[in-house]
Amino acid sequence: MINYEKSGFFKKPDFWRAPMSREFYEIEIAGIKRELRLFEIKPGLRIAILNILGDTELVQACARELGAKLNGTKFDVLVTAEAKSIPLAYALAVEMNKPYIVLRKTYKPYMGDALKAGTLSITTGQPQILVLDEKDRDFMKGKKVLLVDDVISTGSTLQGMKMVIGKAGAEVVGEAAILTEGDRSQWMDIVSLGHLPLFTE
Repeated sequence: MINYEKSGFFKKPDFWRAPMSREFYEIEIAGIKRELRLFEIKPGLRIAILNILGDTELVQACARELGAKLNGTKFDVLVTAEAKSIPLAYALAVEMNKPYIVLRKTYKPYMGDALKAGTLSITTGQPQILVLDEKDRDFMKGKKVLLVDDVISTGSTLQGMKMVIGKAGAEVVGEAAILTEGDRSQWMDIVSLGHLPLFTE
C-alpha cells in the first residue's frame, strides 16, 4: 500500500515561504517567523504582503497575543472587513468569547436594507464598498465595537468601517491589527503586534 503522506502527496504547503524568484521581507510575528513577498503598488514603491489565509499557526498565535493585549478593552463585538482578516476576527472572537461581524465588499440582494460606505484598496488602487447586512443592523445599535484588520496601511478601510459603524448607531472603542504599515506615528493608537516599513527605490 502506498504511504501518501511519506510520498509527499499530502505534504503541507509552506504558506509563508515566498517563491525563490521573488524578493521577500522576513519578519517575526507572535514568535513565528514568516517571509512576506514584496509587491509593487506603484513605480518605485513596494509593500510586504501578509496573507494569513490558510496559515492557521500564525492566526492562532496572533489571536492569543492580541487577546492578551486587549484584555482590558471593554467591547461587545468585533468587526472586520472581508476577506483576508476574517480568520483573525474569528480566532480573536473565540479567544475573547465575543461575537464578530464581517463587513462585505459586495452587496447581495439577500442583505436587504444594508448600510454602505466607500473605501479605497491599497493593493488595487480601486474604490470599493463596505456593506453591513440588514440582519446585523439591529444587533449593532448601541454596541461598543472593536475594529480588527490584518494590516493597517493607509487607514482607508479603517475609515470605511468607522463610517458604517457610525451609521449603525454603534461606537468604536478600540482598533487592532496584526501589523501596521508606513508612517508609524499615525498608528500609535492601534493595538498591534508589529510594524512594516514601505520599500522605496
